[in-house]
Amino acid sequence: MSEPTPYDPVDGLGVVLGDGVLRLTLDRPDKRNALDDAMVTGLIDALDAANRDEAVRAVVLTGNGDHFCGGADIVARNAADPSAPRPRVGSIQRRTPSLAHRLIPLVTSVQVPIVCAVRGWAAGIGCQLALAADFTIAADDAAFWEPFMQRGFTPDSGATWLLPRRVGMVQARRMLLLGERIDGATAASIGLIHDAVPAAELDGAVEALVARLASGPTVALGLTKWLLHSGRTSELDEQLRNESLALELSSRSDDFREGLAAFKDKRSPDFKGR
Repeated sequence: MSEPTPYDPVDGLGVVLGDGVLRLTLDRPDKRNALDDAMVTGLIDALDAANRDEAVRAVVLTGNGDHFCGGADIVARNAADPSAPRPRVGSIQRRTPSLAHRLIPLVTSVQVPIVCAVRGWAAGIGCQLALAADFTIAADDAAFWEPFMQRGFTPDSGATWLLPRRVGMVQARRMLLLGERIDGATAASIGLIHDAVPAAELDGAVEALVARLASGPTVALGLTKWLLHSGRTSELDEQLRNESLALELSSRSDDFREGLAAFKDKRSPDFKGR
């Protein structure tokens, strides 16, 4: 019996690697693809492996069925045997750093581009996954929602960090404190996501973008992603040093040499991701 790998599917999560693209599919359509602990762990393992795997040049994150992700499966988590002992005080504080609060930073820092496709609901951590991805394309009638106040608890999974940086504090307050839902078209118009298209065109739009990224200069793309992320908290002098480091590394890649040759030959480059 073969040993499991990070690219093996787990209950509720499809994992397929082919042609340089790692496809992660949330697969609990009867639960609106709500995330349980096994799914979060599977996402973490797959993304962590992708960050070290030179065969991976892009990642696609999507959901099976009518919805992307309805959030965390808090109903199942709180439906345990009422006669069982209650968890020790601080159980949430101990759990989140190794689950949701590890997943979201990983999405932002993995040095391959991540494209998220959203149809139907993107709520709670589902919304945060869409915000953390490098590119999110949604159906124009998709629904982005932060349901925390309606459930009586505070935001998690990076909502209070991601939202203000994407759409500003005013819109973040509307979504987090008032629980206002926005559709895909509105989300694109305010910069919450990359683009919104009619639902029938979503798959085609996502695949076109993924193909473009997967055929790009993977080293330069990954380092630029790192620079954009580090620049959110860096002073200018530090960021200029980071840019010098990234330039040094990317200029040693085969794709850099191909880019120069293509420019000289007046043709389109044929990047290999090396």
